[in-house]
Amino acid sequence: MPKITPEVESFARIKVIGVGGSGTNAINHMVKSDTRGVEFIVMNTDAQHLHHSPAEKKIHIGKNLTRGLGTGMDPEIGRRAAEESLEDIQNAIKGADMVFVSCGLGGGTGTGAAPIIAKTAKDQGALTIAVVTRPFFFEGKNRMIIAEKGMDDLRKEVDAFVVIPNDRILSIVDKETKHTSAFAMCDEILRQAVEGISNTITMPGVINVDFADIRAIMQNSGSALMGIGVAAGENRAIEAAKAAISSPLLDLSINGAKGVLFTISGGEDLTMFEIQDAAKIITESVDNDAKVIFGTILDNKLKKNEVKITVIACGFPEGGRKTVSTFINADRLTTETKNDQKNKEDEEKDIAPKRDRESFFRPRAIAPESPRIIEESDDLNTTDTDDDWSSIPAFLRRTKK
Repeated sequence: MPKITPEVESFARIKVIGVGGSGTNAINHMVKSDTRGVEFIVMNTDAQHLHHSPAEKKIHIGKNLTRGLGTGMDPEIGRRAAEESLEDIQNAIKGADMVFVSCGLGGGTGTGAAPIIAKTAKDQGALTIAVVTRPFFFEGKNRMIIAEKGMDDLRKEVDAFVVIPNDRILSIVDKETKHTSAFAMCDEILRQAVEGISNTITMPGVINVDFADIRAIMQNSGSALMGIGVAAGENRAIEAAKAAISSPLLDLSINGAKGVLFTISGGEDLTMFEIQDAAKIITESVDNDAKVIFGTILDNKLKKNEVKITVIACGFPEGGRKTVSTFINADRLTTETKNDQKNKEDEEKDIAPKRDRESFFRPRAIAPESPRIIEESDDLNTTDTDDDWSSIPAFLRRTKK
């Protein structure tokens, strides 16, 4: 009898929806990165921006309301546009087991439409994850107020929520980094989360993890952290684990998580002690009663002597949780809580802390087998144009008027 290999769709159907200009750009980045095993959908009021997306499915929301234009930074128009096209949205989501909703908060289309789209997905029974960006500080108080209100509305409609503050970009890039490459770093967080979950579901493991495990960790869990770390050489498992839980762009550390799922991928030479070392790094700061699920995968696609670790952490204590800022500092990742920075911030004129760039970012020679963090991949150059005001810095928007 011939061996039957099930298609990806028989494991779990994953759909990734980009809403508005920023969300569409994130989907465009993933399509060009050749992320597989998922269906890409873009939804926008801006017909021109929608037309140029390489996504396989495009939905023009609010055709009658906006007549193919944007929302003018009005979330109410974005909400009404989604409601006008609700039947199209429902049909696009139908059959999904898991839905990612990505957008940039602070504008009109993403901020207003994303909660409607997320609610539609959750009402259909899909595990629903939001991955959103928060505006730059220099974009002004009004845009931040819109973003915070949109964030509150979206949180109510999703199972898990990942926030990427745009200001973190300024802490990890140098002065020569092009803005397209910088924004692509944010897009990498979404790609990393989707690809990590897709691979976890579809790749058979020695200790297997499936969609039921992911749902058990992420359903109604609130704020979430998702990351991938890859390392080779001595202490590879430890370094990969550290990289997976220490993204400099995310708004969370793993401290206090009540649900953790992680998978360790490697070759035949992966040892039990390496699994133990990685697990210790990942779980040492989580809640004492945390639900922990782990799996191991034999992945022959990895380079020789390489280990890859995927981490999903959820269920953070929203009330007492400190916000953690993580920055790259030469040879290590250093975290400082906002409480620890209070004295320094009181001495500065601006709310956004000013840092000596060179103390946080120094080019360094990386040995062939040194650890690497996935979100800072080499393939970040993109020619995507972003016509949505929510993802264009204020000083560039002025030149367009």
